Amino acid sequence: MFERIKAILIKEFKQVLRDPRMKTVILVSPIIQILIFGYAANKDIDFIPTAIYDQDNTKESRQLLHRFTYSKYFVPKYFINSQDEEDHMLDKGLVSAVLRIDRGFGRDIKAGKDASVQLALDGSDSNTAMIIAGYANTIMSKYQYDLLKSDADSSGIQSSIASVDLRDRAWFNENLISRNYYLPGVIASIVTIMSLLLTSMAIVREKEIGTMEQLIVSPLRPFELIFGKLLPFGVIALMQCALITTLGTLWFHIPFRGSLLLLVLATCVYLFTTLGIGLFISTIASTQQEAMMSVFLFYMPTFLLSGFAYPIANMPQAIQWFTLINPMRYYLVIIRGIFLKGVGMGILWVNFLTLLVFGIIVITMSTLRFRRKIA
Repeated sequence: MFERIKAILIKEFKQVLRDPRMKTVILVSPIIQILIFGYAANKDIDFIPTAIYDQDNTKESRQLLHRFTYSKYFVPKYFINSQDEEDHMLDKGLVSAVLRIDRGFGRDIKAGKDASVQLALDGSDSNTAMIIAGYANTIMSKYQYDLLKSDADSSGIQSSIASVDLRDRAWFNENLISRNYYLPGVIASIVTIMSLLLTSMAIVREKEIGTMEQLIVSPLRPFELIFGKLLPFGVIALMQCALITTLGTLWFHIPFRGSLLLLVLATCVYLFTTLGIGLFISTIASTQQEAMMSVFLFYMPTFLLSGFAYPIANMPQAIQWFTLINPMRYYLVIIRGIFLKGVGMGILWVNFLTLLVFGIIVITMSTLRFRRKIA
């Protein structure tokens, strides 16, 4: 049995490595994805192009503008003088925010009246707009407190002005770098898409070129054929996992606080599901084009409902229940727990158990269907 499995393993590796396009997909695709997510997929907002529309032009308005422009977020790109220019800046997307101070701002401040400032935001990207508004509210709160303190000092009632100093502390991702959150998830993305694609297309290719019939009539048992076809792609997925982990930790300095052995174990357990689904797709697809389309039809909702980019807690309740049958969700929890938190099996055992159950069910059903197809 081992000799027969060894023979088909050698055949599969030779067939994969002989194809230049396949080698490009296997080796180049993970590097491209990690570079894109490492450099481009960044939600950290530390550069906000801003237009300044100061109609008051007083000492008070300049003090407020100083608070914004000398913060580490708001960067003054334009100084405008009319409403039309403000509309033009936002319509053309030249700025993300317009800070407008109307006439009478300084006079109201001196008189102890409420003064208004307008921050016009480009809301086409709602997430960015909310973050910018949060930065602005923080600056305005500090400015308002300083005004109250200044008035109290000048009136001799300093002791009555109290403040609360909020000092936040982030665990696991201390500097709140979005790259540290996304790059470990690239492992799940690559392992999923590659194991699905390679498995389904390799088996369908055997059908197209007529060699599947030769394998069926060979001394190979169905179990040996299935094991020999799936194992090489599992090994390739593990190699890609190692490549992404190495690039992420050495090039992008992603923290890796957990156990490497636990990461390998989680990937092996997860591969039961993805390889099984790839095997199932191969039984329903007649051509490689059908297999590729079926893979992406499965992958897209799996990716979107995994929590990779969008928090599951923000999804509608019905969708949240639906994500419970998404194995990629549990694999992402394990990966991020190992990378960022350094937690072990004592915390992650529920996710491991769920993945194992999914894997056993999927691989069993797919194997039975594949055996019926080749019988």
